[in-house]
Amino acid sequence: QVHLVESGGGLARTGDSLRLSCVASGPDWSGAAMGWFRQAPGKEREFVAAISWSGNTHYADFTRGRFTISRDDPENTVYLQMNNLQPEDTAIYQCAAQGRPGPLTAAGGYDDWGPGTQVTVSS
Repeated sequence: QVHLVESGGGLARTGDSLRLSCVASGPDWSGAAMGWFRQAPGKEREFVAAISWSGNTHYADFTRGRFTISRDDPENTVYLQMNNLQPEDTAIYQCAAQGRPGPLTAAGGYDDWGPGTQVTVSS
C-alpha cells in the first residue's frame, strides 16, 4: 500500500500557474505508475495526467500545452505543473498510485489515493 499526500493547491486567477506535489510513502511506492485526477463540483472524477515508472507520460486532451507531470523518485514525489489556469480547472485534484499494471487513464487502474488538494481559479 502507498500513502499519498497532495499539496500546492490554492486560489489562482485566470492565466496563473500552480504546481501540485504528491509525496508518496510506503513499501510499495518504488516504481509505481502515478496519476493525477480531478473532480469539479457536480461532475465526475476525470483523468488529468499520468506518468509510468519509466517516465512515459499521458495527458487528457484539455491539458495539452498547459500541464506537465513529472516525478522525482529519490524524493518520492510526483508533480503536476499547471500553467495558464482557467476557471474550468477549478476542482479537487488527487494523485493516485498503481499497485499493479493497469490502464493509466482510468481511475479503476489505481489502488491508492491521496485526500486531494483544492484548486480554485477565478476569472
